[in-house]
Amino acid sequence: MMRPRLLLIFGALAALATGGAVATPAHAGQPVSLRSSPADENGQVTLGDLFDAAGDAASVVIATGRPGSGMVLDAGRVQMFARAHGLDWDNSGGIRRLIVRPGAERTDASAITVTAPLTHAIQVLAYARDINAGEIVQPDDLAWSRTAMPLGDAPRDAQTIIGMAARRPLREGSAVAQHDVTAPQVIKKDDVIALIYSDQGVTLTLQGKALENAVVGQVFNALNPESKKIIQAVATAPGQAQVGPQAEQLRAAARLNPSLLASLH
Repeated sequence: MMRPRLLLIFGALAALATGGAVATPAHAGQPVSLRSSPADENGQVTLGDLFDAAGDAASVVIATGRPGSGMVLDAGRVQMFARAHGLDWDNSGGIRRLIVRPGAERTDASAITVTAPLTHAIQVLAYARDINAGEIVQPDDLAWSRTAMPLGDAPRDAQTIIGMAARRPLREGSAVAQHDVTAPQVIKKDDVIALIYSDQGVTLTLQGKALENAVVGQVFNALNPESKKIIQAVATAPGQAQVGPQAEQLRAAARLNPSLLASLH
């Protein structure tokens, strides 16, 4: 599979960064809203495919990939690209990824997008490249496929896979499954880590030593080198963990919503 490519205008952006003059479209700052179900059939995604009321910028190609395979795009980069072409998408919902499904076709110059009739083949997420064990799955690593055979625990949303670590080598073109991935390990035994204590607006950080491995959201034992006491901490990021009241709150929240801690990364 071909990985989708985002086509940023580096010259224009560089000129903006250095204070140079850049000609802007007549519709600069045009507010736009994201289409409810952007889709792709010909291997090219345009601003008109993604946004309503894109005007003259509707035909501008923002990403390319294999025709009909669908794409997963980074929302921040899409927002920056749209602004370079005079479109203002505020992303008030805080969207991180845009999933472009297979099966759309352009019908006229105003960039109206309709869902084209699909074959009876099921659309499933597949890997767009070979991924080694332990690698973190990125948005470009996933694409929609009509040929991959879906598995019993196939994810409905790419968001549940992006940012996770591969449990084993994964082959390009194979269907994505939840059991393929796990939360990434962010703490290793014997690492010197930051233990963060937060309570009532006060935050203190001290160095500690990890006594075991941990993934994001996992409770593990750490050694306080000053007191020589072993304390429980919750891994929250590479080399970082929460202790004290904040750690207790995270554990309590996780009991109510088990997916909460896994989303911290």
